[in-house]
Amino acid sequence: MGLLQLFVGLFCAAAAAAFGVDPAVRISVFQEFSPAQGFSGVTQVQGFHDDTRAFLFQESSQMTSNEMKRRLAGVSGFSDASPEKKTSLESSGQKSEVRLHFQTKGQQTYTEIFPYLLADNQWHKVSVSISASHVALYVDCNKIYERVVAVPLMEIPEETSFWVGQRNSAHGLFKGVMQDVQILVMPQGYITQCPDLNRTCPTCNDFHGLVQKIMELQDILAKTSSKLSLAEEKMKGLDSCYCERTCHVKGVTYREEQTWTDGCKNCTCSNGTVRCEKILCPLLECPDGTTPGYVTGTCCKECQSMCLFSEQTLVEGQRCAVHHPTAGLCQLFECRDRTMHRVASSKDCPQLTCAESDQITLTDRCCRVCRGHDFCEEENICAENSACVNLDAGASCSCKNGFRPLREDSAYCEDIDECAEGRHYCRENTQCVNTAGSFMCICHTGFIRIDDYSCTEHDECASGQHSCDDNALCFNTVGGHSCSCKPGYTGNGTVCRALCDGRCLNGGSCASPNICVCPQGFSGQNCETDGIAVWTKHSLCVNENTMCLCAPADIDECRTGRSTCANDTVCFNLDGGYDCRCPHGHNCTGDCVHQAKVKHSGQIWVLDSDRCSVCSCQSGRVLCRRMVCDCDNPTLDLFCCPECDPRLTSQCLHQNGLLTYSSGDTWIDSCQRCQCLQGEVDCWPLSCPPADCDFTLVPEGECCPRCVSDPCQAHTVRNDITKTCEDEHGITRFSGSSWVKHGTDCTLCQCKNGHICCSVDPMCL
Repeated sequence: MGLLQLFVGLFCAAAAAAFGVDPAVRISVFQEFSPAQGFSGVTQVQGFHDDTRAFLFQESSQMTSNEMKRRLAGVSGFSDASPEKKTSLESSGQKSEVRLHFQTKGQQTYTEIFPYLLADNQWHKVSVSISASHVALYVDCNKIYERVVAVPLMEIPEETSFWVGQRNSAHGLFKGVMQDVQILVMPQGYITQCPDLNRTCPTCNDFHGLVQKIMELQDILAKTSSKLSLAEEKMKGLDSCYCERTCHVKGVTYREEQTWTDGCKNCTCSNGTVRCEKILCPLLECPDGTTPGYVTGTCCKECQSMCLFSEQTLVEGQRCAVHHPTAGLCQLFECRDRTMHRVASSKDCPQLTCAESDQITLTDRCCRVCRGHDFCEEENICAENSACVNLDAGASCSCKNGFRPLREDSAYCEDIDECAEGRHYCRENTQCVNTAGSFMCICHTGFIRIDDYSCTEHDECASGQHSCDDNALCFNTVGGHSCSCKPGYTGNGTVCRALCDGRCLNGGSCASPNICVCPQGFSGQNCETDGIAVWTKHSLCVNENTMCLCAPADIDECRTGRSTCANDTVCFNLDGGYDCRCPHGHNCTGDCVHQAKVKHSGQIWVLDSDRCSVCSCQSGRVLCRRMVCDCDNPTLDLFCCPECDPRLTSQCLHQNGLLTYSSGDTWIDSCQRCQCLQGEVDCWPLSCPPADCDFTLVPEGECCPRCVSDPCQAHTVRNDITKTCEDEHGITRFSGSSWVKHGTDCTLCQCKNGHICCSVDPMCL
């Protein structure tokens, strides 16, 4: 159950004041309407204080208020928005996260995740500050996070529905108590919740810090101005240049949209990429006196003149030798213009070095050759992906492995897609990827290679290739792993932070379990004592925001009484730990002291502060771990093992209302991974691989961005300030800037890395 005091600040006072509107709009949600009247699952309960009402949320509740819409309608920037725009603040106790869902002016949906545990059955003051591109999260008057994000869309349409208790009508149900829920449109609205944060007079450290920051900004401004002047000079020289993306193939450069023939493929240069299609040869009907035949350098047969000679059919340019065995003479003829012409020999045949029995007589020449003669060296008509093969009386072409012939003589060949045709040997846990002349078997995520064709599960925990925090335990799973924070730490396993009993006061921070690092001038277990901090040779001084913090480098558990050694053993301090040793001549029990209680050696118990952690006493030392889930155990704690809960009350309903899931089940909906946990649904955004390109879009029906070549189709652009555009007035526009096209009211143009993209806003017509 979560106990919250919630503020949401939308700080756009500068824009509001410029139009003469009241810059401070403050709406108390629970004063605009009574949640307990007409909303099922909402009950008024005792709050953190008695000044305002508190409400317990247990079911889905949609809350709307015309007064809230009226008060927000007058604020600049809060109008003319599509009702589909959604902005919400969500707390996930399962993931120990606070999520802010919002949309940007570019119509993109973003989720900013802040790792933090709110669902600890304690009251918390929570405020979210949104100011231009800055988002800050305050918890209990402490700034937990401050980030720079894409500029959120600050518009609220007339059809807006305010949801309190859940993210929207589909999912994200919140069960807990809320009090003082407010929406503020004013500068530094979070100070309303925490007045002590309002420091109008800066300290000396603040002043010196501001002076140093101003000097750094002046230096950055000077360097940026110099770079900008240099860039402007280079841009002037580019005005006379025409740039286009070309294609380079086999040492030849082709321009945009230029076409050429490469063997049996017709190719085109398109936006710097070569695109080829297979040539389809027509069916030839040759006239009398001609016959189909291949011409060197072409893919398809052509009609060629032919000659009839000694019952042979020869095509244009083909030769035939007539040998006279008895006289030792030879005459050579060539087919030209449908007639055989005698070819006069201009030189004598070369002297052969092989035996006469190894000399071969050929049909297309008068000179003999030795057996093993290299005909491929004389003339190689075999194209790419085809190999020339020497025969006894000539040469022929043969396709290389992984290729098939495109014509009868195998002079041209194409790649065989073994993956698509099922001609591969990839086994389980792999994916087949086609390559030129072959294929590859790629291991699925979370698996490692056994051989070229199969993969097995990868133990990320044993190999150290996991994403768990240093203060978390790693558990190997099929195809991946899971993380769980160690006792004394809290978080989602990937990020774990230390827990301290009570709270670190006076600006202190929790460095390790129950150890507060105090600022200068404070001391004590919770930094509650105002005095001079004592530094020793074992202390570590850390400069943090011009304030020195003292933290011990090693804790002597024996001296401080933090060991678990029983009275019959002696504690020995070690670097980063301790050991319980039995004195010589004694018979020690090996018992442990845990939370002022004696635990016998070998005893196992459940932590009082964490019912899902099991501890054991081993030779004087206490070791703790997360509970192992055995669903066949009838005494199993279902709170720690929700996947073993068979009860109907622990089931969850899918967002479409048609499917039911058991506790522990997961599914994907609306680009989010959801999990059922004892009747409650928690969803978090899917992680996407990085898209290393300038232009990306998210296709309809998909969740992750893809690279596109057309900048006008892109939803997101990685802007390059050196790539500018020139509008219809000759004004230079930087990438990312937008303007209304001259002479129109509804045509909006944008510069995207040197490309101008314009579109008509249908809502403007």
